[in-house]
Amino acid sequence: MFQDNRRRFITKTSLGITGAVATNTLAVKAANAAAAQIRLALIGCGGRGTSVIRDFAKFDGVEIAYVCDPDQGRAANAVRSLSNTPKPISDLRIALDDSSVDAVVVATPDHWHAPAAILAANAGKHVYVEKPCSHNLREGRLLVEAARRNKRMVQHGTQSRSHDLIVQAINLLRDGAIGEVLTAKAWNVQRRGEIGKANPSKPPTGFDYDMWVGPAPLVPYQANRHHYTWHWWHAFGTGDMGNDGVHELDIARWGLGVETHPTSVAAMGGKFAFNDDQEFPDTQYVCFDYPGDGAVGNRRQLVFEMRLWSRYGLEGVDNGNAFYGTDGWMLLSKRGILKVFDNRNQPKPISSELPVVSNHFQNFIDAIRGDDVLRAEIEVGHLSASLCHLGNIAARIGRGFQFDPQTEQIVGDDEANKLIAREYRKGHWADPRGK
Repeated sequence: MFQDNRRRFITKTSLGITGAVATNTLAVKAANAAAAQIRLALIGCGGRGTSVIRDFAKFDGVEIAYVCDPDQGRAANAVRSLSNTPKPISDLRIALDDSSVDAVVVATPDHWHAPAAILAANAGKHVYVEKPCSHNLREGRLLVEAARRNKRMVQHGTQSRSHDLIVQAINLLRDGAIGEVLTAKAWNVQRRGEIGKANPSKPPTGFDYDMWVGPAPLVPYQANRHHYTWHWWHAFGTGDMGNDGVHELDIARWGLGVETHPTSVAAMGGKFAFNDDQEFPDTQYVCFDYPGDGAVGNRRQLVFEMRLWSRYGLEGVDNGNAFYGTDGWMLLSKRGILKVFDNRNQPKPISSELPVVSNHFQNFIDAIRGDDVLRAEIEVGHLSASLCHLGNIAARIGRGFQFDPQTEQIVGDDEANKLIAREYRKGHWADPRGK
């Protein structure tokens, strides 16, 4: 019976949270039935992007046509890492204008994620977009709308959705291993270095800084607001809540079984350890409430904890999740830890057999070919990425707020609600709101 339930659960969750996913799959299957060869373009050739595209290049029938980056050196390194010698470009529009390109991989800084993915969907391309799928909550919704409007596959880079141990844990939760799951906790604890303090300077040779900034408001180049350190600046990143925390938040939301936004958000945090130019907290504690219909038993709560100056996580795990149910609790980590305890805190036996789950990148390719459905379809990604945005807003303004899941607006707090979206460079061609 457990095996049957597990197979049903994997099938159910792979469909995502709306019927639109299955509908898109059928449309794509018909359109691509005869197209075994898939041509990809990589947008963003940093360490993550180059690693991801190398994995895609291993699949049969996948060809890498372009690698795109405003840093000529990074684009050249990506070319050297691939055997088929794709064309290096600095302007993503070249790849999007090529009708032979079927899909793009977006692995840029966060502020380019949604704009590039929306442009790609509008150009008829399928998209694999790294986490978080957006720089702000409004962009996430615009990306969902672009995927639906263009009937394109958009996969979110929360690859734990394709991790066999995580899938096993979710199956156990759905099978009632700890009763009704009422609360979940996610934590991201690691020791990161400071980014120091710097002043504006001239961009490096071979680096198209104007293209790198893209639709974001133009600010002078600064050495600690460049490769990777962009994560910690409001204009370009989403802090570590959006960098690493989004993985644990996605698992927590998945295990909790909530398929909407929270209605209440509260947060505390700030810079406790790093005396540098970072604009995001190095210490953060956020609580999200999901009221359901308000009845006892139907409410859910999700808690996130982050420390970037410590190596000491919870229950001996640096990054992980805990789920608390009416009949026990579960400890889970991608580090290979899955433990279940009963209501007397005694360990419960777990099957050593793991479900067979295809690679997250393979899932994207199979979905394009019409042979599978996306496990991290963009609506799923948007709901999880939005937790990062809402938590960052609450920490930034120093107070909690109420959120309307239907309108995706903060209620009764104009200052906070302005941070749902962002300002763009006037007239920029990559403004995700369109013309």
